[in-house]
Amino acid sequence: MNANRTTRLTSYAVVGAPALMALYGAIRLVPGSREPGLGWTAGHTAMFAGLLLFAPALMALRRVLAPRGTAAGRLAANAALWAAFTGLAASLVQIGIDLVVGLAAEDKADQTRMFERVQDVPGVLPVVYQVVPLLFYVGLLAMLAAASVGAGRALRWWSPVLMLVGTVASGADLAFIPLAAACYLGALLPLARFGARPAAVAVA
Repeated sequence: MNANRTTRLTSYAVVGAPALMALYGAIRLVPGSREPGLGWTAGHTAMFAGLLLFAPALMALRRVLAPRGTAAGRLAANAALWAAFTGLAASLVQIGIDLVVGLAAEDKADQTRMFERVQDVPGVLPVVYQVVPLLFYVGLLAMLAAASVGAGRALRWWSPVLMLVGTVASGADLAFIPLAAACYLGALLPLARFGARPAAVAVA
């Protein structure tokens, strides 16, 4: 029963996380959605929920890696997992701040002033906006790469490649977030077939 629930949660996560991310990307392209209002709140709520769903996807990927490699390899996989979770936590804080500011601000100018006050707090910019959130992508990419190499690889080479393409695209321009979400879906979708059975690794 628990294994079945874990399998279903993994399937929901690897589809739902990119789908909600794509919804956020689409909403932010709508005029008026980058200032306080329904569009801002709906878009950031979708992104917050999507980020939460990346957590079970990360755990599923770790289960795939669990029976593989040496003790050093497993240690590296755990380090990548915790890096990804650290970056994910920072990203959730960032989106949470965006939601609160969007709900509290009266207009765009007020929103800008609130963001400036938050970001003027020492440490907030690197921890919440600039540096730590990147650990999510670094950790996830490292885990995808580890799962796609070796004789018993669980994923194909294109999973880390799609992840990298999507990350670079959204980093270059946030208008490419829907494209990035499609790349993440392609990268993570193969995890759905493993679910809670880490030993079921495809042999090339």
